[in-house]
Formats: sequence, structure tokens, C-alpha cells
Amino acid sequence: MRMKNEKIDQAIQGYFDHLSIQKNLSDSSISTYSDDIKSLVTFLKENNIKNFSKVDRKNIRSYLVWLSENKIDRSSISRKLSVLRTFFRWMLNEKIILENPVPSRISIKKEQKLPRFLSIDEINRLCEIPSINQGIAEHIVFRDRAILELFYSTGIRVSEMSGLNLQDIDFSSKTLKVIGKGDKERLVYFADLASKSLKEYLTKSRGKLSRNISSDKKAFFLSDRGNRISIRSIQDRIKKYTKISGLDNKVHVHTLRHTFATHLLNGGADLRVVQDLMGHSSPYTTQIYTHVTALEARKSYFSAHPLSGKDK
Repeated sequence: MRMKNEKIDQAIQGYFDHLSIQKNLSDSSISTYSDDIKSLVTFLKENNIKNFSKVDRKNIRSYLVWLSENKIDRSSISRKLSVLRTFFRWMLNEKIILENPVPSRISIKKEQKLPRFLSIDEINRLCEIPSINQGIAEHIVFRDRAILELFYSTGIRVSEMSGLNLQDIDFSSKTLKVIGKGDKERLVYFADLASKSLKEYLTKSRGKLSRNISSDKKAFFLSDRGNRISIRSIQDRIKKYTKISGLDNKVHVHTLRHTFATHLLNGGADLRVVQDLMGHSSPYTTQIYTHVTALEARKSYFSAHPLSGKDK
């Protein structure tokens, strides 16, 4: 019996050597592989299977059910299945096993989590948080308000916000040129309130932030030291204001992007227009927001219609 356990240990160690030496994977990646394979070994021990050569397709399917019963989420199960495929394929090539028991076509559908978005009252409250009453310097207040208003008005990504240059903004047409994923350039629009905040930042704030000789002359938004504001810095500022405003800790920079898209669709905007404004390469990425708006419509109906049975 001990020899068969040693064979399992030897196979696993041989695979890790393969990942480290031939595949040149990092220690953290190998650690993830190790955790996923260990869960399989635990399952095999519980079912008194002491050799990988004894594992069949029925065992693999039972293992996936076992993971689900142990409250492992679908995305983790999908990853573990992927690791098993590569592991058993390697053992087949090494002739440790004679047949690969992992079905090639089996897949785990990942749970589609609906994006969190803010109500109009919540986003208004958040945008009003930066103030000198919070002990924040006036020139930082103007900058951060402009960032918040621009996020909600355009739905751009935090990387796109950080990468903005002075020449990218056209106040006459209220358009913004951004460089998105894959270095794709697109035009987005911003509203009057955002336009006002951006102008206030330029006239009352940016000059103080760019007082150093070494300050970035091209960047639109600057840090306290006059450099282009970083993605991390923007994220930290939003996190701070979210906490002050009393919103839950699941609200982050991307929540503002979700809020922009959801409010546009709630207002009747065409899905393809929202797709273009957000820089999505596929309409399927944008379609998730239609599920959100549908849920909101259902909620509104059952809370408002006299025949919805709400009193029950």
C-alpha cells in the first residue's frame, strides 16, 4: 500500500519539477497548482483510491461534485479542472497512466455576478464628499471632484483616467480622447457638471500642483508632487471618499464605470452606443448591464404596481 502512496507523491513531485524547470513557472504559480492537486489527492484518499492509474472518468465527475458540495465556487472548480487536464496529460505523456480520465469537453459554467452600481443619490453624495471641511487642501478638493465627476460622466477606466493628457480634452465639443485596451483610441463625451469641475481644476488647482520645474507638462491630472497621478493613487482616493460617504466597502473605481453604463441604459441609451462609449470590443460584455436594468425594472414594478401583491 505504501508503495502506491509513494507513487502518487513521486508523480506530483515529478510534475512540479516539470513546471519549474521546463515550463519555468514561478513559485506562486506552482503553489496554486499544488493546492489544486492536493484537493484531488484528498478526494482520492476519502474514496480509497491510491494510484492515479486507477482514476477513471466517473471518479473525475464525482470529484467535481464533491468540490461543489464542499462550497467551492464555480470559478475555482473551473480552474481546478484546467489544472487536472494539464496534470493528467503530462502523466499520460510520461506513461505514468495509460489513459487520460479527464473528459476533454466537460466545462464548468462560471457564475455571472451582476455588477454593483450606485443610485443617483449615492453617486451625487460621493461626488460632493471632497471638501475643505474634510481637512483636504483646496487644490486637492478641486482635482478629486473633477476626477469623480469625470468618472461618472464618461465611464472611462482608471488607467484611462491616469493616462489623460491636456491635449485630450476639448471643452468646445465636450469630448475626451482616451487610449483604451489594445491602444485603441476612442472619443467619449462629458456633461456640463463635469465640464465645470474640469475647468475649476485647471484654473484653481493644476497650477499649484505643477509648481515644480520637474512637473509633468502633458498630464492632465497631477499628483501632490506634480507627477502624473498614478492608478494606485486614484484608487486610494476613491476608496477614501467611499468610506467617508458611508457606502459599503465593495464600492471601488470600477463601480463608477458600472454606474455610468447602468444609468445610461436606464435612461434609454442604445446598447451599441454604450458599448462604443465604454470601449468594449464585444456587445456581449455590455449586455450584462441590461440584466441589471431588468432587475431594477422588476424591483420597481413589484414595489409600485397596485396588483403586484406587495402587501402580501
